[in-house]
Amino acid sequence: MVLAKSFVCVKCGKNHKPEEKLVHCKKCGGPLDIVYDYKKIKNTIVKESFLRERIWHWKYWMFYPIIDISNKVTLMEGGTPLLKSRYFSDRNKEVWFKFEGMNPTGSFKDRGTTVEVSKAVELGMKEVCCASTGNMGASVAAYCARAGIKCKIFLPKDVVVSELKIKQIKTYGAEIVKIKGEYSQTAKECESYARKSGSYLMGDYQYRGEGQKSVGFEIADQMNWKVPDYVICPMGNGTLIYAVWDSFNDLKKVGLIEKLPKMIGIQAEGCSPIVDTFKKGKKKVEPIDNPKTIATAIECGDPLDGQKALKALKDSNGLADKVNDKEILKTLKLLANKEGLYVEPSGAVSLTGLLKLNKIKGTIVCVLTGHGLKDPF
Repeated sequence: MVLAKSFVCVKCGKNHKPEEKLVHCKKCGGPLDIVYDYKKIKNTIVKESFLRERIWHWKYWMFYPIIDISNKVTLMEGGTPLLKSRYFSDRNKEVWFKFEGMNPTGSFKDRGTTVEVSKAVELGMKEVCCASTGNMGASVAAYCARAGIKCKIFLPKDVVVSELKIKQIKTYGAEIVKIKGEYSQTAKECESYARKSGSYLMGDYQYRGEGQKSVGFEIADQMNWKVPDYVICPMGNGTLIYAVWDSFNDLKKVGLIEKLPKMIGIQAEGCSPIVDTFKKGKKKVEPIDNPKTIATAIECGDPLDGQKALKALKDSNGLADKVNDKEILKTLKLLANKEGLYVEPSGAVSLTGLLKLNKIKGTIVCVLTGHGLKDPF
């Protein structure tokens, strides 16, 4: 039972019923925005049993656009630790880490992938394709292997993708297609391939964003439905920060929480189109040429969900900043030495931003997006 009222085309505004099983708008081919029936969701959540259920991604099935969750494709993602910092907390701030490296393939990407692949199965797709800088590709390859679906992963030649991530993708049995250029060009080539071949396009699109909401659901749940003052996310394509902001809005609409956090988005200096746009007060995120950062997982010069990320920052009265590679590596080592948490460079970006914004007070959750074994330094 899907608890979405309709899928609304972002481009032309046409309404579609969830049962139509569409990927794009039938009228114009535009992307679909999912509108939920919050009254039904509120009635579906029997508070006592819902609150007692163990915390993992599919606990929050009612907020995902899947018609029959008995067909879900899962590797038991979610339920990742929320750990209070011993070293970085002080009398002015209480710092927590949401350690996403504990997901099945080692990154937060599994949350979006389980929903995307479940949707592909629901739609009867036989092959999927996805552009990635590593983590998403590994995640999609793993879940497609689980579902028995063919998988093609498009990787950019001009981004230094970790050899360990490439090996991980190959081991799951996916076909790798290398594209000359950066991530943005790779994503365009993958989209073109999907249109021509009929392969199901995966990536930072609407279904993945819906799945990544579970980061926020779990944070609220693990804090006994007391919302932190700030949630800090690294930003590449911008999907994660928007999804987390969306999740808190979902929870507020059904009465599980009373307030909303402020969102803080952090990018690397070598690739910061969303931060630059936010700080300049502009309305449209402009792509940048030749992005370069050690945090390759967020090296997206033309972020697919840049506008949504910008909206999350503005609507939450949040903040944004950028950090350099030297600062990222220093924080990565501090996390390992002082907290016992080993993350890849992109995973250290949120805490690096907090250390730069050292006047922030209150309860703060830093999302650590990927395990250090995926891109060791």
